[in-house]
Amino acid sequence: MNKLLVIGSTVVDVIIPVDHLPRTAEDVNVYEQRMAMGGCAFNAWSMLRHFGVPAILFSPVGTGVYGDFVRAGLAARGTSSPIPTPQRENGCCYCFVEKGGERTFVSVRGAEYAFRREWFDGLDLTGVDGAYLCGLEVEDPSGDCIIGFLEDHRALRVYFAPGPRIRSLQRDRLDRILNLHPVLHLNEEEAVSAALDLTGTAPRDAAEAAAALRRRTGGPVIVTLGERGCLYDTAEGQGWVPGGPARVTDTIGAGDSHIGTVMARLQQGASMEQALRAANYVSAAVVSVRGARLAEEDFAAVLSALRKEGLA
Repeated sequence: MNKLLVIGSTVVDVIIPVDHLPRTAEDVNVYEQRMAMGGCAFNAWSMLRHFGVPAILFSPVGTGVYGDFVRAGLAARGTSSPIPTPQRENGCCYCFVEKGGERTFVSVRGAEYAFRREWFDGLDLTGVDGAYLCGLEVEDPSGDCIIGFLEDHRALRVYFAPGPRIRSLQRDRLDRILNLHPVLHLNEEEAVSAALDLTGTAPRDAAEAAAALRRRTGGPVIVTLGERGCLYDTAEGQGWVPGGPARVTDTIGAGDSHIGTVMARLQQGASMEQALRAANYVSAAVVSVRGARLAEEDFAAVLSALRKEGLA
């Protein structure tokens, strides 16, 4: 099985449950807080690891208390980043989780978003046939070197999961990424907004948005719909894959786990529909636990259920 290159951030999530987000000048009580490994790239890589798909986590890890936490977390999982330690503190993400499970992020950006071209030049791409990319590191001043690397290696299948950053990325950089015909992964709101911005035509629904985006990129488009599942638009046709009810504890990492599962199953030879059915199941499991990822024992139960359904 070929490898995937996972480009992006690894941070510390500081998870803070609150009754509600405060208004300006309002005081709210925080009953607990805890630190956990996080970051879009790390979360997606973790799902690849769960499925046994080989991947390189290409993520700068800086200095300071958060950098030390990340290095220890990676070591506990038997890996490390091949990037030399930048002399800059690693950042963190404050994850405020309201009673209904919805999360709001407040990020301290650090070394994890600052890439250098010489790091890519030293990569051994033997057996690597795909690359994952989020949106956060692309908007950083150093994001140009990431896109340049991908443009120099067009044989890599690009998975692009920019999240809400698709609405704020520099247009020239976004166009360069979309010209690589990526597998584009967005939620419904992001897809409708992006289709309008990129085509000038207002789609009536997520399916029309996906079709418009595929015409622009020439690559597959996946749109997640929460508990309604997801839909896809590829050269082979459109489809909708139902989801199911989930007991929502928090939504941290739901999208990352979804695209991570899609990548894993496609690397293992599954069809797009099979990969999305598995991804819907996994992301429903992720929102039912605290934090962005499933523990080993939780994933073992999920994997057993997927195998019974013929999805793994």
